[in-house]
Amino acid sequence: MEIRSLENIDFNTLFRGFERAFSDYKIHFEKQEVRSMLARRGYNPQLSFAAFHDGEIVAFTLNGIGSFGGVATAYDTGTGTVKEYRGRGLAGAIFNHSLPFLRDAGIGQYVLEVLQDNESAIAVYRRMGFEVSREFDCYRQLISEIRLPVQTHPEIMVSREGLDFVRDAQEWCRFTPSWQNSLQSLERGVGELTILGATIGSLPVGCCVMDPNTGDVTQLAVKQEYRRRGIATRLLQEALRLMKTDFVKVLNVDADDETLPPFLKSKNIHVATKQFEMLRFL
Repeated sequence: MEIRSLENIDFNTLFRGFERAFSDYKIHFEKQEVRSMLARRGYNPQLSFAAFHDGEIVAFTLNGIGSFGGVATAYDTGTGTVKEYRGRGLAGAIFNHSLPFLRDAGIGQYVLEVLQDNESAIAVYRRMGFEVSREFDCYRQLISEIRLPVQTHPEIMVSREGLDFVRDAQEWCRFTPSWQNSLQSLERGVGELTILGATIGSLPVGCCVMDPNTGDVTQLAVKQEYRRRGIATRLLQEALRLMKTDFVKVLNVDADDETLPPFLKSKNIHVATKQFEMLRFL
């Protein structure tokens, strides 16, 4: 067994390890889906590590690298172990192996997300020095079950926009987006995202970022003084019209937020899972 960097490891080898590690999970991952996910989350092969046996990946941690809260950060884009190799402490060994390399690269903290009902993983992360930094709610609903009003607001115009619109809209967000929903992540994955901007006259008042291929609503924000005027509803209507999936999901909503959760619930979009964001300073 050897632990080493994923630098110079081709994507097919990486994906084969990924598939094997998640072969007993209910969710099936397509190759292009994994490739896109890694790109958007800032996957850095030089600072990602895996355990190899007979030349094959049997456990891995794929690290995204970027800035989070103004600090150079590593983010756990994906951790997995092939079923036959579980229970050997490989995830912890890989993480400990990575620490000096991350520190040498100037990384100041490590962020990950874990399902709140995964008590064994949470216990492992706590032993590794992680602490819960935030609680996230993840929403999901069939589009056919979402309640939207028939009445529209003709004064609200919705159109396709570019990244500059999203950058300007960040100040409208009521909470700091999670890693995968952050502006950096959107910039990395913009080729597969659709950006919708809402205006009244010539004034920008709302923004929605979505991935029509995955059903993901990544950001939904309205300028504070224009809330409760149907702008978020109008943006959601257009987002649902463009979806190529039969469902919608809104991941990693801050559980303490007082605006987005009531809005989603009013549309019959409910919490499907809950996550902890956990952080460790390096």
